[in-house]
Amino acid sequence: MSTVAESYLVGLIGEGITASLTPPMHEREADHHGIRYLYRPIDLSVINRPGGQVGQLLHQGRDLGYNAFNITHPCKQLVLEHLDDVSDDAQRLGAVNTVVIRDGKFIGHNTDFSGFSRGLEQGLPDAGLGAVVQLGTGGAGSAVAYALLKKGLRRLTLLDLDPQRAAERRDALAALFPEQEVAVAPMDQLPDVLAAADGVLNATPVGMHSHPGLPLDPALLQPRHWVSDVIYRPVETELIAAAKARGCRVLDGGHMAVGQAVDAFRYITGLEPDPARMRAHFLELLAQGR
Repeated sequence: MSTVAESYLVGLIGEGITASLTPPMHEREADHHGIRYLYRPIDLSVINRPGGQVGQLLHQGRDLGYNAFNITHPCKQLVLEHLDDVSDDAQRLGAVNTVVIRDGKFIGHNTDFSGFSRGLEQGLPDAGLGAVVQLGTGGAGSAVAYALLKKGLRRLTLLDLDPQRAAERRDALAALFPEQEVAVAPMDQLPDVLAAADGVLNATPVGMHSHPGLPLDPALLQPRHWVSDVIYRPVETELIAAAKARGCRVLDGGHMAVGQAVDAFRYITGLEPDPARMRAHFLELLAQGR
């Protein structure tokens, strides 16, 4: 059943998000549906508010007529204690990135994991899920690891420059998915674990405009591997370009960025967005240097 309102006022709460592409993606899709939709970034670094005040901002937003908020760093965990209800997946992940306000109540969802899952289905529908190697176990890494295991991945091997963080993530995921294998490996074992893997996923910052480079030696990649990156600025990272050159199937980070927006738009409006149209707009925004 549609929950279409007369108009929508939506915000994005986080640090350094003034240039986010999520607001224009939502607004353009709303235009296609003929609804009024205003989406504004609420950048904590601009308004000089700490992440710990996310609950106060939610309440103020509700009182001012906001319909929903997207939540990003550093508030995805901090927001949990301020919510009236949380979806099962968001509760299991311990992170919320979408808060919908219904009848004055705050309802939390996580569309980071579902956005990646959607992107994988559309961009790499035949991706092997026997064994996957994941580099990086931070916030984005937690979401994509959860998505892979929920899709039935049999063995996930986590590598991180911070071994303790990798071990903590392994323990948390193993508790959630006891029938599947979650392991950690030191970085110097990457050649060995990748040799037995179907795919590799980069969830580190290596490859961003501000952190250029490759997270692994591309000579380790074989044409049978699929390769995914969570980075979308640039949308074709050095890893994605190198993997293509090696004959690998690839999934760029834009799929996750668009997928999370698609699912959030649906939660907020009750309308069915067009993922292909939103990705085309996303790529257009990147081409414009947004």
